[in-house]
Amino acid sequence: MDSQTKASIIKRFEQIVGPRAVLHRYEDLLAYECDGYTVHKGVPSLVVFPKSTQEVSEVVQILYQNRIPYLPRGAGTGLSGGATALNGEVIISLVRMNKLIDVDYLNKRAVVQPGFINLKLSNSISSKGYYYAPDPSSQAACTIGGNVGENAGGAHCLKYGVTTNHVIGLELVLPDGEIVQIGGVPDAPGYDLLGFITGSEGTMGIVTEITVRILKKPEGILTVLALYDEVDDASQAVSDIIAAGIVPAALEMMDRTAIEGVESGNYPVGYPRDLGAVLIVEVDGIAAGLQEQIDHVIEVCRRYRVREVRQAKNPEERARWWANRKTAFGAMGTISPDYLVQDGVIPRSKLPEVLSRIGEVSRKYNLRIANVFHAGDGNLHPLILYNSKMDGETQRAIQAGSEVLKVCADVGGSITGEHGVGVEKMEDMRFIFTEEEMEAQIRIRDVFNPDNLCNPGKIFPKPARCVELKQPKVAYANS
Repeated sequence: MDSQTKASIIKRFEQIVGPRAVLHRYEDLLAYECDGYTVHKGVPSLVVFPKSTQEVSEVVQILYQNRIPYLPRGAGTGLSGGATALNGEVIISLVRMNKLIDVDYLNKRAVVQPGFINLKLSNSISSKGYYYAPDPSSQAACTIGGNVGENAGGAHCLKYGVTTNHVIGLELVLPDGEIVQIGGVPDAPGYDLLGFITGSEGTMGIVTEITVRILKKPEGILTVLALYDEVDDASQAVSDIIAAGIVPAALEMMDRTAIEGVESGNYPVGYPRDLGAVLIVEVDGIAAGLQEQIDHVIEVCRRYRVREVRQAKNPEERARWWANRKTAFGAMGTISPDYLVQDGVIPRSKLPEVLSRIGEVSRKYNLRIANVFHAGDGNLHPLILYNSKMDGETQRAIQAGSEVLKVCADVGGSITGEHGVGVEKMEDMRFIFTEEEMEAQIRIRDVFNPDNLCNPGKIFPKPARCVELKQPKVAYANS
């Protein structure tokens, strides 16, 4: 964008959203050079803050008419570089679109703007006995619009599903500025357009209004903590809990390195530092029979040389355990200057094998890897610890992350469960898709975004790189 065009665009944007809602000075733009994936950075040419669907549409129309690429951004908590302006794109920030528009308790749904914070929705409806189920670890900061973009999951998605299972309808501004409604109640027959848009990482348009399903709070919640000396024993307990026909609301695991991090963080709970693994198992539902279910979980945990297994004595203790787990990513900063978060998915039965192979990757690249993950549905989050100030360590961390994802693909899994592909995993798409399959996906994207102006250069790798192509494999779980 030349300086004359830029000046004209700034003036037109200011007429739409107001002078204080357009950033164009370099020192202001620098704050938007990346999201939670900090390896790749790019300074946007402008950042604009609309506060309504109509303003988004008018901004997009101007960009479309001038063939200027752009991308939507929420809270910037994404972990795959999806909200990074790699080539100076204009960022359309949706943080001012942060209203809870409507709640329909009778029909169990709520309507929010994309900048509405995830946890704020549950807090807003809690007094009526309702909550919003998807609960990513960043739920106190991430936006529901961003959750839609990445199809975010969370600790309780084993039982309740990911974002796509809770989205009923969307309002979408297409890349030419047209406003369309997708889904809704009742949903029109035909293609599953909601499924296309949810998880499309902002490449098909900008979501400006979201209708979500809300749930009644369960009558009872019981939580168990199990401490193991060996990861393999904890992994076997995970498999046996599911094999017993129990569907926990959550089934989480952390390994020794992850425990070191969380115990050095802001919410330590006193885990022994020599532990091999920690399991958090939670069941919820009708109060009658819930204790019997958790007793069965405890019995299964005791089969595999558990050091200690105990039930939370009260809600406060349960809250401490979850605060410790949900701040695990950030806590890694206490034991490492930098870290990369991976997001592979595997069949549960492959957990011991995959963790062993991740250990081999760790030794190969001489980098520590902490494993924090949704064990119940096989969504792994290996955290690769490195120091970006050491020559070559950043590249080694990236290579290690790619090898971890290849391990996941090799055992029949996937390269992402809830963090998206973004910039980080574009080349790794080849582990699970052929060139023909990716071309088919691109053709679907082009129906919505034919000029590739909306979040260009994300998800799909550039063609013609000489690599061995994998045949597609079934992902047994998706968190």
